[in-house]
Amino acid sequence: MQSHDDSTDYIIAPDPGAARLTRAVNGIDQAGQVVQINVVEERPLTIYLNGQEIVTAMTIGDYPEYLALGFLKNQGMLRDGETIKGVDYDDDLEVVVVRTDGQTTYEEKLKKKTRTSGCAVGTVFGDMMEGLEGLTLPATSVKTSWLYALAHRINTTPSLYLEAGAIHGSVLCHGDRPLVYMEDVGRHNAVDKIAGWMVSEGVSGADKIMYTTGRLTSEMVIKCALMGVPVLVSRSGFTAWGVEIAQQVGLTCIGRMRGRRFTCLSGADRLEWDADPGSVPEESKRSGRKGGV
Repeated sequence: MQSHDDSTDYIIAPDPGAARLTRAVNGIDQAGQVVQINVVEERPLTIYLNGQEIVTAMTIGDYPEYLALGFLKNQGMLRDGETIKGVDYDDDLEVVVVRTDGQTTYEEKLKKKTRTSGCAVGTVFGDMMEGLEGLTLPATSVKTSWLYALAHRINTTPSLYLEAGAIHGSVLCHGDRPLVYMEDVGRHNAVDKIAGWMVSEGVSGADKIMYTTGRLTSEMVIKCALMGVPVLVSRSGFTAWGVEIAQQVGLTCIGRMRGRRFTCLSGADRLEWDADPGSVPEESKRSGRKGGV
């Protein structure tokens, strides 16, 4: 397995030292000694679609344009073929306005919303299963050697999690290469940022893998399926509804990916068993992150 010590070949990688993402706070440790640690910032971001306010999300504040685009796309509020005329972010007001050539009439959809199990209180508008009817995900293949390489690479990449904790990461991957690594206080925000990048850059999910540190919940499975990504992998575990939806839409759902171990509860037909688990090193407790926290 090839080892990587930096993030130079990511398209987007975490920047743990970026200003405004963390704040130094003084406290007392278990021995009564004064300590200073970095804690993750939370900021409100209000998303508008044309002239209509859609939602205010709590986020770490990076890539607000991608977050807005991805959220609207994953909620079905940006339709295929709709032209995006502009995405404007006001840092002082902490507002993103996405402008399209279509009409915005989501009053009824906004009245009906479901709080999800995601951290930082995720919200899904309308019918959670909307858009999944008739969805067919690509019949791509996934080599188990890719999974081991991705897990090792991602979990040893410098990140805000390793700097301050209290955060989730999601990574869009192609083969054994991680491409776009986003972090946020909610796993749904991290995935929406990736979705926004895909919309902005015109990138297809057909041959991609989504790796996440969080639980494989219904919302994560739905978002991944709507993005056209056929494979979802996590360090953490599953929810029953997440597995059920994955099986319904034909999404490969792999959880508890740690060291040489993983469990696939849906879409195992995509797997190519080209790696001997015995040849994969056990995960270092020092380098591994805790999923689902």
